[in-house]
Amino acid sequence: MAARLTPSIPLPLNPDVLKEIVEKAKDWALMHGACMRSKTNFSEDSLYFAPFALLPSTFPTREYNRAVALQPVINELMHKVAHDHDFLEESLKNTIKVDEFTGGLYKVYEKVRKEGFGQSVCLGLLRSDYLQQSYQENIIKQVEVNTIASSFGAISSHLFDFHRYVLQELGYPQLLKNLPKNPALTGLSNGMLEAWDIFGNKNAVILFVIEDVTYNICDQRFLEFEIRKINPEVRIIRRTLTDIANAAKLGPKKELMVGQDTVAVVYFRAGYEPGHYHSQKEWDARLLMELSTAIKCPSIHYHLAGTKKVQQSLAKPGCLERFLDDSKKIQEIQDIFTGLYSLDLDDAGNTGVQKALSSPEKYVLKPQREGGGNNVYGSEIKEVLLNMADSEERSAWILMDRIHPPVQANYIVRPNQSTVELQDIVCELGIFGVVIGDEKQILTNRQVGHMLRSKLSSANEGGVAAGVGALDSPYLT
Repeated sequence: MAARLTPSIPLPLNPDVLKEIVEKAKDWALMHGACMRSKTNFSEDSLYFAPFALLPSTFPTREYNRAVALQPVINELMHKVAHDHDFLEESLKNTIKVDEFTGGLYKVYEKVRKEGFGQSVCLGLLRSDYLQQSYQENIIKQVEVNTIASSFGAISSHLFDFHRYVLQELGYPQLLKNLPKNPALTGLSNGMLEAWDIFGNKNAVILFVIEDVTYNICDQRFLEFEIRKINPEVRIIRRTLTDIANAAKLGPKKELMVGQDTVAVVYFRAGYEPGHYHSQKEWDARLLMELSTAIKCPSIHYHLAGTKKVQQSLAKPGCLERFLDDSKKIQEIQDIFTGLYSLDLDDAGNTGVQKALSSPEKYVLKPQREGGGNNVYGSEIKEVLLNMADSEERSAWILMDRIHPPVQANYIVRPNQSTVELQDIVCELGIFGVVIGDEKQILTNRQVGHMLRSKLSSANEGGVAAGVGALDSPYLT
C-alpha cells in the first residue's frame, strides 16, 4: 500500500457546502482564465475551465524546497548536455535508426552543425517533473525534464490565488501561509524578454510557433499578454509550422524574416510531436528557423537533450561527472534519479528486457515522445516487449522504475460533470527554470515557479492537456 497524506482541510465537506463552493470555484476559474478550449466541442469563441483540484494538495515542504533549490543545477546540467555533441551522438545513435521522429530532429541538428549555427545563444524554459516515492519517506524522484513547450506555467500562477480564494471561502484563512507564491508567469515571460534584449534589435518580434489548433490557449496567451505588459514595445506573432514554411525566409545576415518582421526569439509551443509535421515543408521550416540568427527556445540541440534516451544516459554511473564538477551537485542530482534502463540490442538492453518481463508491474515503458499519453504500464509492457522481441525497435524505448506516490483525498472538478466526489489522488510537481547562454558560458540561470497537477490514484498518465490530470497547488506541510 502506498503511503497516505493528510488533506489540507478535514474531509469530506458537507454536501451543501461542497455544492456551493464548486459553483463558486468554477466561476472563479472561468473569470480568471484557468481555461482551455474543448477538444470535443471545439470553438474559437468558447472556453471551458481546465480540470482542477478543488483544494490545494498536501506536499512535504522539505521535498518542495529540495526541488526548487535543485532547479538551477538541472538548468546548468541540461545546458551543458545540449552543447555536448559527442554525448548527444552517443546517446541517440541507436534510437535515431529506429525512431523516425527523433531521427528527423537529429537530421536537422546535423544539417545545422554542418552549415553553422546562425545563433550561439540558446534560451531554455525548462520544467523538471517529480513524483514522491512513498516507499522512501516520500522523497521526490524525477520523472523527466521538459525542454520544449513546457506548459502550464502561466495558468498555474493563477492557481495560487484560486486556492487562496477557496480556502478563505471555506473558513480557513489561517492556512493561506502554507501556499507558496508562484511567479512562473512573470519568470517565464522575463526569460523571453531577456533573450529578446540580447538579440539587440528593438524592432524585432517574438515568434510563438503554435499548433494548427490550440486547445491550451490561455496558457499561451497569458505569456503573450504578460510580455506586452512588462514591455509594451515587444510585439508577438503566432504562426504554425505550415505558416512559417509558406511565409518565412532568411535575410542577408541569416536573420529570420516572417513577412516584413525580423524575429528575435522563436518560442516553440509546437514541433514536439510527429503530428505537427504534415510534410517535408514543415521540417524545412524547422531547419530554416534553426539556421537563423533568432534565439530559439528550445534550439534543436536543447530539444534533443530533453529526449528520454538522453535522460537514461545521464543516469548511468559516472555520467554526471562529465557535466558537473561539484560533488555536492552531482550527489543531489543522483538522489532524485530513479532507475532508468536501456533497451538497446546489447547486454545492458537484454538485462533491461528481462527485468521488465519478469516484473512488469515494477516499471514504466517510455517512448521518445512528449505531450502525455504515450507510456506503457503493467501487463501491457510484457505484450509490447514480446512483440518487439529482438528487433532494433527496442532502442526507441527506455525502461524506468515505477514510482509509487503517496495518495490523499481531494475533489477533482471537470467541465460537464454532474457530480463531484471525494476521490484518492496523487500529485506531480513541476519546477520551472530559465537558462540562457552559449557553449562557453551561462548568462542567466534561475528557478522561476512551479506547477502541481493531480490525477486519480488509479490513473496511469497525468497530463492536463491530454485530459487526464487536473491543475492543483501545493499545500506545504
